[in-house]
Amino acid sequence: MTKIVKKQIYFDYAATTPIDSDVLRQMMPYLKENYGNPSSVHSLGQKAVIAIDEAREQIAQFLNCLSEEIIFTGSATEANNLAIKGVIESSKFQVPSSKLHASSFKPHIITSQIEHHAVLEPCCQAEKRGAEVTYLPVDKEGLISVLDVKKAIKPQTILVSIVYANNEIGAIQPIAEIGNIIYKLRNSKSQALNSKQYPIFHTDAVQAVNYLDCDVKKLNIDLLTISGHKIYGPKGIGALFIKKGTPIEPQILGGGQEFNFRSGTENVAGIVGLGAAIKKAQTLKLKNKNLEKLRDKLIDRILASIPGSQLNGSRKKRLPNNINISFKDVEGEAIAINLDYEGIAVSTGSACSSKSLESSHVLLALDSSHERAHGSLRFSLGKNTTEKEIDRILNILPKIIKRLRKISGSSFK
Repeated sequence: MTKIVKKQIYFDYAATTPIDSDVLRQMMPYLKENYGNPSSVHSLGQKAVIAIDEAREQIAQFLNCLSEEIIFTGSATEANNLAIKGVIESSKFQVPSSKLHASSFKPHIITSQIEHHAVLEPCCQAEKRGAEVTYLPVDKEGLISVLDVKKAIKPQTILVSIVYANNEIGAIQPIAEIGNIIYKLRNSKSQALNSKQYPIFHTDAVQAVNYLDCDVKKLNIDLLTISGHKIYGPKGIGALFIKKGTPIEPQILGGGQEFNFRSGTENVAGIVGLGAAIKKAQTLKLKNKNLEKLRDKLIDRILASIPGSQLNGSRKKRLPNNINISFKDVEGEAIAINLDYEGIAVSTGSACSSKSLESSHVLLALDSSHERAHGSLRFSLGKNTTEKEIDRILNILPKIIKRLRKISGSSFK
């Protein structure tokens, strides 16, 4: 019997994106003939340096910053760790000021309850080592209050780290408004620390690059994290924007690469790929309206056709490619497995923590029950998503939900 191979439909772009063919083409020479080490003085090494400089400039143009303010890392996780740990360690050398004593100084960090684990874990570690961390709540739509951020800032606050757009529910945070508050505060006389430096403002913009304005000057940002594989670039490459003059200590020491912020032989091909991908990101923004149309169609039809379904996150302030819905009396993992059997790839939450049996910390922060969190499914669209694919999932999903509910003895039909 001939096995019928179903065409794969991908609805997990928030986890990772397929590498763009043009991006891959630009990377290939640096995986083959132009293999020189950028630290070498010969021509092969200098070709690599030129390629890195060009990619750095491409990213700088996108973020509206100086090229020397771009530091390449091995991932967005590493960039987030550099931002948080680097600021904490640097603060030991920058303070106390005349108003604080070294023996009593306890650095304070502000973040949110719905951050990616690459931000939450370094914050938790800092807390165990004596720092004070405020984890701001969100409302039922997953949105942070600007007023809450302002109220949380203390004289000893050294860092505020708020995600630009959440990876699970697509909630877009008011980063520019928060940045404006911090900018004004730093230029006031109310801070006990050096008013021109603290608090430092960081945002994880990994999910935002393809869809939102990432001009660091408009956002009043000091540190901003990006990733290659979320924007149709390669895996294993990320970058951290570090505003000139921001006090931060390196976390990887060695040969002094990346302006002494991140030592190690550069991933030249990956860097070239990240530069090429971010250059194309502006073009992708022009297609957001079509993505929003497909997103809204999928949300509306699911909520209308499947009883006991509920949208997670804001309807308006969400990424144009993100849909997160909970289904009552059904496990999200069971739905995902059944969809995969039909050739449809979706996610039950963050890809980085999908092996965990714990409920999503993001959904629980929305005041959701553990049952609702376990019954959630994330559909994330991308540049290759078609209306035909949306129609296919709308045809298959209700049948799967109905079958699983029947097995569980649910009252929903």
